Amino acid sequence: MKETMTPKERWLAVLKGEKPDRLPMDYWATKEATQKLLKHLGCTNVWQMFKRLHIDRVFSVRPEYVGPRLKPMYDMYGRRYRNIAYSSGAGSYRECIYHPLAQYNTVEEIERNYTWPTADWFDYSDLPHQVKSKASYPIQGGGSEPFLIYKELRGMEQAYMDMAENPEMVHYCLDKLFDFCYENTRRIYEQLPGQVTLSYVAEDFGGQTSLLFSANMIRTFFIPRMKRMIDLAHENGTYAFFHSDGSIRTILPDMIAAGIDVLNPLQWRCKGMERCELKRDFGNQIVLHGGMDNQQTLPFGTVEEVRQEVLDNIAILGKGGGYILAPCHNIQVVSPPENIVMMYQTGFEYGAG
Repeated sequence: MKETMTPKERWLAVLKGEKPDRLPMDYWATKEATQKLLKHLGCTNVWQMFKRLHIDRVFSVRPEYVGPRLKPMYDMYGRRYRNIAYSSGAGSYRECIYHPLAQYNTVEEIERNYTWPTADWFDYSDLPHQVKSKASYPIQGGGSEPFLIYKELRGMEQAYMDMAENPEMVHYCLDKLFDFCYENTRRIYEQLPGQVTLSYVAEDFGGQTSLLFSANMIRTFFIPRMKRMIDLAHENGTYAFFHSDGSIRTILPDMIAAGIDVLNPLQWRCKGMERCELKRDFGNQIVLHGGMDNQQTLPFGTVEEVRQEVLDNIAILGKGGGYILAPCHNIQVVSPPENIVMMYQTGFEYGAG
């Protein structure tokens, strides 16, 4: 098949409700899974791999941290991490082991004792240089996922209890975190006027069978603040890419009303996230991104099962357009490279516009 669009043009066609030359395909994976795939394909770098598999990968830009010097294994929020090896020995992941706000019981204590990061701790001047060689790819910059940070500032259990028992602290901290995200994103847009294709406005609202907290809590703590980020994106000609794992159907009408443009990752094995119903009820309002099952099909399915799932996704989620093929979250190292290759080969072969 002859390609007539760049990856960026392909994404933009879908985002604008137009017909691309073929189905766009994105890539999310852990470092270890990517290294395994590179070795399998004999590629020397990821961009060579993306071209070989016809992947329309998003290129993310980030400013350079120039703030106060950080202690080893600490980040700018004061969180401390340790590396934990996978049981298979095939890699490691970071886990937060120190929660700097866990010791405080009131907003006043935090105000007296804690220093919030600021966008002034970053240098944005290199961003134009970062995108120079990636002009043909969609550019991601800025965005937000503050509750993920809040959970590690307070400790996960305490963070969830705070929403019911200490809402004043949640509101205070989320305002601080969102304010940083807003200013960071604004400065990225300022350095790259008209060049940022999308910003991730993320928060994990769902578990396997239901929301992680009530829809009312989501409407109270998150959506008004997320809408501020979405509005900033739209004011700068950027699309709002909403990421939330799990079973989130209950809250989707609220997120669409807030202005999201893209829904990711479409974990269709979760309750209420069935593909036919999502496409029927929301497919004419938002672009659907993801849908390749990363819990069963990609890691444990056969290549034929992977192929069939791609065909099903094209037929269901891609009907009439408005779909970008991708794994429903990061591909893990347990996924056979043959399955990953089959996913993209099938998408390329059968995803003609």
